Amino acid sequence: MRTLNLGILAHVDAGKTSLTERLLYAAGVIDEIGSVDDGNTQTDSLALERQRGITIKSAVVSFSLGDTTVNLIDTPGHPDFIAEVERVLHVLDGAVLVISAVEGIQSQTRVLMRTLRRLGIPTLIFVNKIDRAGAAYERVLDGIAEKLTPAIIAMGTTHDLGSRDAGFTPYDSSDDAFADSLIELLADHDEDFLAAFVADESMASRQLDGKFKEQVRRSQISPVYFGSAITGAGTNDLIAGIRELLPTSCSDPGAPFSASVFKIERGASNEKIAYARVFSGRLNVRERLAFGAECEGTVTGIEVFAEGSSVTQKSISAGQIGQLRGLHDIKVGDALGAARLDQGQQNFAPPTLETIIMPRNPADRGTLHVALTQLEEQDPLINLRRDEVRQETLLSLYGEVQKEVIQQTLADDFGIEVEFSESTTICVERPAGSGAAFEIIAQEPNPFLATLGLRIDPAPLDIGIEFRLEVELGSMPLAFFNAVEEAVHATLRQGLHGWEVTDCIVTMTHSGYWARQSSAHGVFDKSMSSTAGDFRNLTPLVLMDALKQAGTTVYEPVLRFYIEMPEDTYGPLLPLLATLDASPETPRLRGETCLLEGQIPAARLQELQQRLPGMTRGEGVLESEFDRYAPISGEIPVRPRSDHNPLDRKEYLLHVLRRV
Repeated sequence: MRTLNLGILAHVDAGKTSLTERLLYAAGVIDEIGSVDDGNTQTDSLALERQRGITIKSAVVSFSLGDTTVNLIDTPGHPDFIAEVERVLHVLDGAVLVISAVEGIQSQTRVLMRTLRRLGIPTLIFVNKIDRAGAAYERVLDGIAEKLTPAIIAMGTTHDLGSRDAGFTPYDSSDDAFADSLIELLADHDEDFLAAFVADESMASRQLDGKFKEQVRRSQISPVYFGSAITGAGTNDLIAGIRELLPTSCSDPGAPFSASVFKIERGASNEKIAYARVFSGRLNVRERLAFGAECEGTVTGIEVFAEGSSVTQKSISAGQIGQLRGLHDIKVGDALGAARLDQGQQNFAPPTLETIIMPRNPADRGTLHVALTQLEEQDPLINLRRDEVRQETLLSLYGEVQKEVIQQTLADDFGIEVEFSESTTICVERPAGSGAAFEIIAQEPNPFLATLGLRIDPAPLDIGIEFRLEVELGSMPLAFFNAVEEAVHATLRQGLHGWEVTDCIVTMTHSGYWARQSSAHGVFDKSMSSTAGDFRNLTPLVLMDALKQAGTTVYEPVLRFYIEMPEDTYGPLLPLLATLDASPETPRLRGETCLLEGQIPAARLQELQQRLPGMTRGEGVLESEFDRYAPISGEIPVRPRSDHNPLDRKEYLLHVLRRV
């Protein structure tokens, strides 16, 4: 039995969950199609999802297509929950990108398609809602080619658009115009095929089907289907495309076990359940398993997905997705067994907002922390952190809807009423130059039994933090090196201005320690022996001294905006964009409509959203997506510190050692 792990992705309200219901119905898994509006779909199982009519958490459901088991993963469409999509991407064999035939290409559609192509995930495009008023064929195809990718081929034509009788008629092999278009598209990506076509057109025709499948599976081209998840129009043709064009899992069950965790949830007894995709090998119940950095655990239960539900099994093999129990310290993103090269790579921008969360009842502080810790298990990007100085708890967010969902989840699942502060923009710091510092054991002012030197240098954009050694790895115990590296990452969460420091290389230049000593009675003497704690506590002081030498530049998130508005409102809008520090590009005219793109600081987007309707007679449509980080000009924002402040040696030592 072959396995296809298939993701369904879309901008919110494109009909992604409705399409999932239609596919399950066509496969015979369900007898009746659920409705998002009625809150009875298979994959929107959370009460909050049913109330809001949106997908918040990714969900897995399985069905069969001939000899292939399809594990279908329904993902959120709202941009505030892009982190859920992020975690799913690494476990997919293929994807269906859903687009509304009415709204066409939207901001999230661009982000998703760009990421799918970068990761090389084979993708079919399904244009949904052809039965809705305002549905279009040519306009949507042109939009896909212009805004997503020109490497597309329409798999058929439509009729009776905008009515309940709307349908999709697939092209067949006898359609010369379709064959010519396909040959031309295939030749763009395959020089050998182009040469064969030039030499013998009939040979190209004979190779057509095989080359088509090959290029789809290489993510070089994307077939486009039209239809309606509500009426079922075009969905059988999409199913045929899924079965014939997308690749199934290709892995070696005899290879070392390798898997990736993309979702964590809690069971009825509050135990952790890890959703994992197996890439190679085989895992049995009661087997001891290494995962994460240095964790191990025994798998006490395995469930795999089959025909709309999950079934208990004694093992899980390459290609399958399953639920694993018994791994108490497991986290989202952990590699199980052998790690993969792309493990941990982030494909979407991190959250750009942060807020302070407070319980309405001060007596709930402890309970709130426990609840938020469980939410962070499911979504590490909320980046839960505690400011001990101000007794405040902070979260990172993608948007205000995510804040509302967290608030309602805490009330429904934990009985905690909370309030939030106004969201503020998250900036980052990058080293402006290079800096180095070191401290020697038993020499003032170093109070720790450790010798440590660190150098920090700028690195290319988006590299994160890279830790290197210029000392011999055997010069001291491995635990001491690990303590330094962990402390480097923890310390750089707050730079000179309080923002996280990124895109830098930290190199260890000096090392030294005192070996384990015992007192006269053979008892370990900490005052004469170095410990990992000495290196962990010294690292922030040395690293911040080096960072002060290097200096940092503060960067703010910048968004790319897309505005569609009446042509005569473009002129009056320009002064507003100037006051918001936006950088508009040359507008494009399409009849009486003006299309304007540009960049705007994330902190100013909300004001643009509020004022755009009044300046465009309510006809302006605004979309935005993360573009880049840009240096802040003018006054540098400072984020209050929530650590022991290694920038102030006296304050730091007072907290760490209880003395100066």
